[in-house]
Amino acid sequence: MTETSPGLRRATDRRILVPRSTKAGPLALPPAVPQLALLEHAEAVSDEIAAAKPRHATISCIIPCYNEQDTIGDVLKSILAQTRLPDVIHVIINNTDDDTPEIARSFEGRHTRTIKGEEFVTTVHVHDMGVNPDKKVGALNYGYFLSRGCDYILGVDGDTTLARDTVERLELEMTDDPRIGGLSAIYTIDKSRYRGLMARFLVAGQRAQFGAFNMDNLLRGRNMAVLGGQCSLFSIRALEMVMVRHHQQAPWVRDSEVEDSKLSLQIKDAGFSTKISATARAFVGPMTNLRALHGQQVKWNFGAIDLFWPGQRGDNKGQPLHPNLRLRWYENIAMLFNIGSRIGFLLLLMAALSIHAFVFNPIWLIPPAIAMLLNLRLALAMKDKSASDLLYAALFLPAELYMWIRMGHFVSAWTQFLAQSDKDNWAAQANAEKGKGSAYVMPLIVLLAILGGGIYAWSQQSVGVQSAILSLGWPILYLATIAQTVFMLRKLVRRHRGFQV
Repeated sequence: MTETSPGLRRATDRRILVPRSTKAGPLALPPAVPQLALLEHAEAVSDEIAAAKPRHATISCIIPCYNEQDTIGDVLKSILAQTRLPDVIHVIINNTDDDTPEIARSFEGRHTRTIKGEEFVTTVHVHDMGVNPDKKVGALNYGYFLSRGCDYILGVDGDTTLARDTVERLELEMTDDPRIGGLSAIYTIDKSRYRGLMARFLVAGQRAQFGAFNMDNLLRGRNMAVLGGQCSLFSIRALEMVMVRHHQQAPWVRDSEVEDSKLSLQIKDAGFSTKISATARAFVGPMTNLRALHGQQVKWNFGAIDLFWPGQRGDNKGQPLHPNLRLRWYENIAMLFNIGSRIGFLLLLMAALSIHAFVFNPIWLIPPAIAMLLNLRLALAMKDKSASDLLYAALFLPAELYMWIRMGHFVSAWTQFLAQSDKDNWAAQANAEKGKGSAYVMPLIVLLAILGGGIYAWSQQSVGVQSAILSLGWPILYLATIAQTVFMLRKLVRRHRGFQV
């Protein structure tokens, strides 16, 4: 039999894991195990009985940090206040030039917590990697090698706080179904911490965006397309199988803009499922200005395109038919319809007004009304909804404005991808969060250029050509809008089955 190093496990280890949770009850054998002793040749299966003896699962929490001095304290406090403490916590600092190391080291050492008579013990370790060319990916992989003796890795971003029972709920779901290779929490944003009109508007938009994404995944059998790095629990056995299958030295790879999406696909390919928790919640750090939001969203969109677009790019191969990417295809097609219908409507409206040919028809109010009802229903499905969430949905204009912002991110990502740009989106996002760069204004400049060009081209046409354009353009727009409305109606009437986002 192949030997392993002390404290390490083989990927073939089939030990039954049970949660160390106050909700799980005392440690006990599952019903199937005692029946093995009744077999006629019990000696022949003694090894199997020993291997099947349950034990408590162990969890290592890894927190990659890059300039998180404003949030790392709250993150560690939320983890140390859990109803099920991780067995060990590794804070992994990389490329940082602020006070993150000093703040994190104030939590270093042994911590105990007693919940309902059960004592939990954890130890916080702080590792400063200094300059790390692999950035967050390098920190995650370093955390993986530190965690090899545990059963699960809990990845938490340096700006993500957890609900009080998040770790407990994730562990209960993971141990209940060993087919799960990775389990994501439900992401939202704590809106109470942010002030200012722009910040509150962007937070409301991101909360709605997270809510729609979470609900889509919950209603698809809780199959999660992306195990986000903000807060996800991974099976080390699944990570080991990914490494073997793809000939990798570590689970996370640096040749993808979205390392979490790439790993999610690989876990799925290795035969495990990727799920979203039904109840565990995490509060992620939002982008509170347009510059930072643009950097983040373009990186996410570009990475998703790179994963599902056919063809080989370096070591990364597009997988257009991968089941985890079906929702990505839907999102991109839906965004294409949104862009076409909105810009088409603006151009046709201005064209019709210019020759006094526009006649208002109340039927055009139907799509905005359905969109408003859809946004309102999603807001009502939020677990921590407030008046600001309901107003954001009911007023329609804030949600419509945020949609235009998202359209700009979409166009920027596709332009960068089709131009085969070698731009470092990790660095671009980091600079944007520091207040550097002006790429976020480019979508507005492009929109103004399109409208200006359209107006000029329209003015050069004869009245006959203008009438022909309008007679052809409006029916095309009708058909596109009807298709969008049908899809919105379908989402509006579908059952949420008690899920809350």
